[in-house]
Amino acid sequence: MAQTVLWEVVDGIGRLELNRPESLNALSFEMMEALDEASAALVQRPDLRVLVVSGRGGHFMAGGDIRDFSRLLDRTPGERRETFRTAIEQRVNPVVERLSRVPCPVVAKVSGACAGFGMSLMLACDLAIASSDAVFTTAYAMLGLPADGGLSYFLPRAVGSRRAAELFLLSERFDAQRALELGIVNRVVAPEALDAEVEALAARLAAGPSYAYGRIRSLLADSLEQSLEAQLLAEAEAFGDCSATEDFVEGIEAFLAKRKPRFRGR
Repeated sequence: MAQTVLWEVVDGIGRLELNRPESLNALSFEMMEALDEASAALVQRPDLRVLVVSGRGGHFMAGGDIRDFSRLLDRTPGERRETFRTAIEQRVNPVVERLSRVPCPVVAKVSGACAGFGMSLMLACDLAIASSDAVFTTAYAMLGLPADGGLSYFLPRAVGSRRAAELFLLSERFDAQRALELGIVNRVVAPEALDAEVEALAARLAAGPSYAYGRIRSLLADSLEQSLEAQLLAEAEAFGDCSATEDFVEGIEAFLAKRKPRFRGR
């Protein structure tokens, strides 16, 4: 049986690829487990400087695997409740937490279907580059469900509470240009340009000051929950820590010498 999630790290660039193209990379229980294990392995890699999340076969992720979930319809309501709650808490949530906290930039490469947990996964990333053929929907309400994977956390922060309510309650599909207007993707490119665009961005980030990137990620993640005073202190601490790195020295010397810096991530 083929692996439902593929991963690797080459030259500092990590790749986490959803691999159920025959099902538009829909999230099955098997894939939940594989995604949990793959993400846990990836974030432990000391050579990881940037992570790219993508889906094989022209689609990012078409939400949950409805056929797989339908196997639980003959269970009692209590059994279904426990099965889904346990799977989300033990397999889905840790993936999102890792992507949100790994100390390197995370880029979503989005094409085709991006629905349900696919949107959660995309929004857990720092940057999202979408193909113009991408189609988005929260999808949950159409199945009598609310949200998972942090979508009710990420989406209001990205688009505002009123627009998030519309996207959740109506579950309408929208295209890549609308996603760009809403601010949930950073760039939209032609399908044939997506690979090159993401590769160039990943290479640029992998060559950057990865320790500083990690501290930037932490500051941004914490900013919405902190007071101004606490955020100012956190910035001062992060600034001081980064000034003690080799990358800071290299950045200053490169600026003074009018050359491109060669950061090493330490």
